[in-house]
Amino acid sequence: MGTFLYRNDRLAARKLLALILFQQMGWEMVGNKDGSADARARFLSDPFELEDALSPVQRLIALHEEIRHSLNLEDVTRIAIALYDSKTHRLKTFIRSGAKESPLDHYTASLDDIPSLAEIARLKRPRVVDDLDMFKSSPSLHSTRLIKNGFRASLTIPIHDHGALFGFLFFNSDRPGYFSEVVVHQLMPYAKVIALFAINEMQSIRVLQAAMKTAREITHLRDDETGGHLDRMARYSRLMALNMAEKHGFSDEFIEFIYQFAPLHDIGKVGIPDAILLKPGRLTEDEFAVMREHVDKGIAIIDAMRRDFNLDSVSYIQVLRNIVAFHHEAIDGSGYPKGMKGNDIPIEARIVSVADVFDALTSARPYKKAWSPEDAFTFLHGAKGNRFDPECIQALESGMEEIRTILAQFAESPLG
Repeated sequence: MGTFLYRNDRLAARKLLALILFQQMGWEMVGNKDGSADARARFLSDPFELEDALSPVQRLIALHEEIRHSLNLEDVTRIAIALYDSKTHRLKTFIRSGAKESPLDHYTASLDDIPSLAEIARLKRPRVVDDLDMFKSSPSLHSTRLIKNGFRASLTIPIHDHGALFGFLFFNSDRPGYFSEVVVHQLMPYAKVIALFAINEMQSIRVLQAAMKTAREITHLRDDETGGHLDRMARYSRLMALNMAEKHGFSDEFIEFIYQFAPLHDIGKVGIPDAILLKPGRLTEDEFAVMREHVDKGIAIIDAMRRDFNLDSVSYIQVLRNIVAFHHEAIDGSGYPKGMKGNDIPIEARIVSVADVFDALTSARPYKKAWSPEDAFTFLHGAKGNRFDPECIQALESGMEEIRTILAQFAESPLG
């Protein structure tokens, strides 16, 4: 398509972006007596009070409404973001807005299997498809689902963060040929805003993850919290959540935050003495009592970060707190720290509990060999309904093919 904005169009886009910013910042132009506007502006309200309270999907829906009604682009019928996982080279649906039933909820695919998107990522340029019927013969599932649901035109924009592929932003319309250069020029300022808030949301989580990784290294944490363990158990958590999504109504957004937060489940271990944390043998009763304190320490860390670093602006921060606080609870009430039972334990904590133990069982440690997945499931089934949620076990076991892929892809190196 070449460069989107010519000189006059750039000026129009700047004016549009200025209008967007004035609306979003809560500013109002003050007119002169002759009716012309001057450069003065005054604050009406603090829009960021609302902005900070919105989840990514709520922000996307709000911007979609503005696009359709303020810009009179009523035929932009769907906006969606897919995230790119550089470790597995896969795309996964994240958030979307539109009145129609979504054709691609809980969808994941290798970028290699979608050559058209791989080309967009390589070129780092947006692409317009005037009629999606051109993909009717494509084996790509995402294209056929879009066509089946009546979408006919698309604008696809690659999102890059510091040069690395972050994901894709999709605009769709039911009208063939809808995304003319004029429409694209109108949408680009909004596209930048949407991409920016998605990047910022994930960046906040990654900063938190990096801080915890550094804390573990500084405090010489060298138990089972290896990088491979955290990669695997996060993906097991996502696999379970995906397989439970239809029954529980999980959104892609909620599933993504379980995946992102699962590796932080044991952050409180940074406060446990090495003599206990790294002890090769069985802990004494007193030592185990100290070990159990890592849950309260983890809760304290999360609450301190919420207070001191304004982490309440991170979407689903309560999901993180629930994972940290309750992943050692047991279905029969025999867990800790609260002795919660059954469905009183948040579902995200029940998911992470199974993922954590499954990976511990299937991983080699200095004191044991790695169990096979089959042996690990035999153990989990023996404790289902007591320690573990049977539904979570079933959700994980039904993804055996994916489990073997994860085990192979994130195998521990001989050096740990």
